[in-house]
Amino acid sequence: MALRFPNPSRSYDATRHCVFFWGYDDSREITFEVDSATLKGLQPALGSDERSFLVAFDEFREKLLEIAKSRYVRGPQNRYSI
Repeated sequence: MALRFPNPSRSYDATRHCVFFWGYDDSREITFEVDSATLKGLQPALGSDERSFLVAFDEFREKLLEIAKSRYVRGPQNRYSI
């Protein structure tokens, strides 16, 4: 089974200045982290607050999910950075 993203949830981590989201491979949960540099690359005028990060993530969700799928390798690793 391929990596799926049935849950649209995402979460902002103020300490790490990143957004987390989750994918699933069968019953395994895989955590993905999108850092501020990646989001700023997609949206150069990105603010530095939680709302700005989440709005940027939502705007580019499909592109970020495609990047996540391309980086994912089935195996013991369950956390990826984008």
